[in-house]
Amino acid sequence: MKPLRIALISPFPPFKGGIARFSDRLRQALEASGCEVVPVPFRRLWPRWLLKGRPTTEPGAEPPASTPLCLDLMNPFTWFSVARQLRRSRPDVLLIACWSSLLAPLVSVVRRFSGLPTVVLLHNFTSHESIPGEPMLKRLLVSSSDGFLTLSRSVESELLGFSPDARTCPLFHPLYEPQASLPTKTDARRTLGLPKGAPMLLFFGYVREYKGLDTLLEAMAGVVRELPSARLMVAGEFFLDSSRFREEARRLGLADAVVFREGYVPAGEVAPLMATADAVVLPYRSATQSGVAPLAFGHGVPVIACSAGGLDAQVKHGRTGWLVRKEGAEALADGIVQFFRERDRLPLEEGIAEVCRKLSWQSFAEASIPFLERVSRRSA
Repeated sequence: MKPLRIALISPFPPFKGGIARFSDRLRQALEASGCEVVPVPFRRLWPRWLLKGRPTTEPGAEPPASTPLCLDLMNPFTWFSVARQLRRSRPDVLLIACWSSLLAPLVSVVRRFSGLPTVVLLHNFTSHESIPGEPMLKRLLVSSSDGFLTLSRSVESELLGFSPDARTCPLFHPLYEPQASLPTKTDARRTLGLPKGAPMLLFFGYVREYKGLDTLLEAMAGVVRELPSARLMVAGEFFLDSSRFREEARRLGLADAVVFREGYVPAGEVAPLMATADAVVLPYRSATQSGVAPLAFGHGVPVIACSAGGLDAQVKHGRTGWLVRKEGAEALADGIVQFFRERDRLPLEEGIAEVCRKLSWQSFAEASIPFLERVSRRSA
């Protein structure tokens, strides 16, 4: 039986960010499962004015090279060109990463002009920030797809609520393993100048409005009242004005309790940051799933999360972390304090190890391949 041939349309490294990293690991896992994967990368995602000088690639990396199978999201002519190339090469199925409804026109053009069965790898169905005309874009995405792989039941439920007849395969967000050796907590804290025995929290990743860093800072004021030595490190690239959060920390009297490590964290520097933490905190206002939670678990770190959207499916209360089921800074502060008071009695190491076994990239690939094969045969 010939291997399934998949054209995977997505950002790939050297683009930075979770989508590129996810797709690269998925490509490896699919190939390890016997599939032939044809990467279809992007050379540009957004206009320069929108980026405000932020680089789109990993530090020190060259911009993606232009090839016949390379998309420019800002240039629809490349969409038609790539669709024609795919029509000639005839992979069995297209798999298109989608993290925003703004990608719906691209999905529509590539599917229509390639004539190939198309599955959307749906990271989010509703965009994190408001987009004019999003219901129309959602309808276009659904009508342009032969099936959806979703990364959580929450995303699947939202999709089916919008389009009950959509063909779905609900999966999960696999775990990210350390890409560098994991130092001991003592060594990691010494290197970064952090106190050895302090309760240490980590907020990691892009700082955007829905991620609730302002709520976490307010909560930290309550945490420090109960646990005076507690510390929070904020590590990531700000999509908002960082001075706003620094000023808020000073206003709350947290100048010594909050450490800002501003800027994108390259893959090789993630392990030392994770090693410093007793827990990663996800104070999200809304989320269908998070790539930070599997990153934390892959590094053996529990997660404290607000039970927004699908996060309560990723974090098992008392086993892989702690869920805060009420909204607001006061509830989050109480949850953080309770976690530190209870953690020595919790089976966190055992729970995280179990998750690591279940949520592997190989398991994800093996669960997705039968669905991709059915779509390719049904649409042939």
